[in-house]
Amino acid sequence: MARIRGIILLIQFSITVAITVILMYTFRNHTHKVIKAWMSFQMFVLGIKLEVEGKLDDSCDMVMMNHQSLLDIIVIEYIHSRDLAWVAKKEIADLFFFGHIIKAPRMISIDRENKAGLIHLLKEAKDRLDKKRPIAMFPEGTRSDGTKMLSFRPGAKMIANKYNLKVQPIVLFNTRNIVDSKRLKASPGVVKVVFLDPIQADKNTDWFEKTEENMKETFSKECNKYVS
Repeated sequence: MARIRGIILLIQFSITVAITVILMYTFRNHTHKVIKAWMSFQMFVLGIKLEVEGKLDDSCDMVMMNHQSLLDIIVIEYIHSRDLAWVAKKEIADLFFFGHIIKAPRMISIDRENKAGLIHLLKEAKDRLDKKRPIAMFPEGTRSDGTKMLSFRPGAKMIANKYNLKVQPIVLFNTRNIVDSKRLKASPGVVKVVFLDPIQADKNTDWFEKTEENMKETFSKECNKYVS
């Protein structure tokens, strides 16, 4: 049944991505509203229920989350009130047509194989911050298998230190069990979202390392409940 739902999700997602991209280009000044409507639809169709611990601080200019599934983005976009600027791999932006889901809302794409990638990332982040858009990042850099968090890459630390950002760490549980695009499986379920206390980035402290440790500890305490 999960495989059938996964196939249906793939078809539905492909169709709604196309519609969303067209709407974002048609209503360029309202891309955030289009995305919010799309994410609300996805939450309804997928049958997602939320369990929230802690409090979202939407005054933060960066959010950092663990990454297990496409559902991570859907959940955070659904919850967050501001126009997030997601940092994504260039490979996604380069996809035929579907790459416009990154380009149309002016997200940030980076080429991690290019030495100039970090310079580009800092420049693009500054542009979005100047437009009052918080930066949304997965510091692990790629999806984990849902049983543990991966080591953090330096990109989020560099941006936050460079622009003295207030950062909110967020830990997500059970997203991979609900939507696993690699195995093409989908099931309704509960996603737990833990908002950790915001922290002020400071290059003279070890805030990033402490945040990584805190997020991993939070995840390890409860991850066994959600391992399928």
